[in-house]
Formats: sequence, structure tokens, C-alpha cells
Amino acid sequence: MTRKKQTRDSTERRARQRFRIGQSLTYRSLSGKRAQGVGKILDISSKGVRFTTNDMLTPGLRVELDVNWPTRLNAACLIKLMVYGCVVRSDTGAAAIKIEHYEFRTRAVSSLPAPPNPLDCSKGF
Repeated sequence: MTRKKQTRDSTERRARQRFRIGQSLTYRSLSGKRAQGVGKILDISSKGVRFTTNDMLTPGLRVELDVNWPTRLNAACLIKLMVYGCVVRSDTGAAAIKIEHYEFRTRAVSSLPAPPNPLDCSKGF
């Protein structure tokens, strides 16, 4: 008895499920032409990322993506996703990379102005 492979959608040919998270990112090239810019994730899986770009990226270009992740570590610490990979497709306004390596890192909180000291009694009521 042979088993028939089940698919999620008959039009979807990718082996990995894609997630449309829409997070903002910055990208920069690690080799070749020095490209950098900002964009948004169109979809992401465990093996690839498709994102918007300012410029058309050359296939084969190694890039680094810096993504502010939407959740926090232990509900307190901001984190970012660093993705390293190679451009496999690119057209005007978007590119796709094959993920070679990724890691989560903690990220700094942008500095906020110090709140007024509530115990400062020099100021009258």
C-alpha cells in the first residue's frame, strides 16, 4: 500500500510553511556591491525570507537582515533576529534569500528622557 503525500494547498509547491509577519528590517550586503536599505518581511520560513527592498539585489549576493522581533524574551527583554543568507531571487522592490544562518540577540532599548524626580520638593505646588 502506498501513501499519497498530503499537501496544504494544491497550488503551493514549497516544502516549508511560510509566515507573513510584516516586520520591519534593515539589510546590508556582506560581499560584492555594497547595498543596504530598509524593508519589510513579506514572508518567512525556516529556510528562506522574502522581503521588500529599496534596490534590486544581485542573485548570489550575501546579505545580513536585522529584524526587530515582535515578541520579548521572558516577557521583558527586546530581541532581534539576525539572518544571514544568499539572494536567490530579486526583482524591483523585493528579494528572496536562502537562510544560511540565523540567531536571536537581545537589543537595546532606545534611550528615553529621564522622568522628573517625584521626590523633588524644591518645586512648589
